[in-house]
Amino acid sequence: MICGVDEAEKGSVLGPMVVAALACREEEDLASLPIRDSKALRPGQREAIYEILLRDFPVSIVTIDAAGIDEVRSRMSMNDCVAELHAEAIMKLRPRSAYVDACDVNAERYGRRVAGCLDFPCDITSRHRADALYRIVGAASIVAKVTRDRAIRALDDEYGNVGSGYPSDAVTIEFLRRYVRNHGNPPPCARRSWKTVANLSQRTIADYQQEITFGP
Repeated sequence: MICGVDEAEKGSVLGPMVVAALACREEEDLASLPIRDSKALRPGQREAIYEILLRDFPVSIVTIDAAGIDEVRSRMSMNDCVAELHAEAIMKLRPRSAYVDACDVNAERYGRRVAGCLDFPCDITSRHRADALYRIVGAASIVAKVTRDRAIRALDDEYGNVGSGYPSDAVTIEFLRRYVRNHGNPPPCARRSWKTVANLSQRTIADYQQEITFGP
């Protein structure tokens, strides 16, 4: 058995990061599905393929929330965190070989890092843009992306529109700014170890204190 591994939203400032691994006997088992990089598919396409993948193939999903990411980042780099989560997802399936999307500028080094976290022998192939190179990693990418998208929709239900969760999204930044202004702290779904959140919190609180002191 082989498996592919990918993660969704490593760089987001809101919500969880999701790692997914999907296994099959050989990549040809996935040939009938229009699988490619999850970001190249429309949301409806991803959802439809996701349901088929969970129905027909062994899948493992590992999720780490914002607070968990902040805690881990106090002990290790984000790349090391992702490598451990990739390994955790692989260990749930225990394939003979695994293809992983490299989260390091040095793809081979990243592969060795993942292999070093495993508790069983597994041949690791680590490549940049592996979701576009290997159909099985593309399948894992779809599972991770849909799981993460559903988590963001749950945040919308709780907080109102939070945007995509990325620091480049004006809707996300406005949500964070408004929440900090109203509550004095970032929301629990925010990754506080991100500079975007820390800097925004400091500016928003300082602006609010200035308004109280000097008026609008």
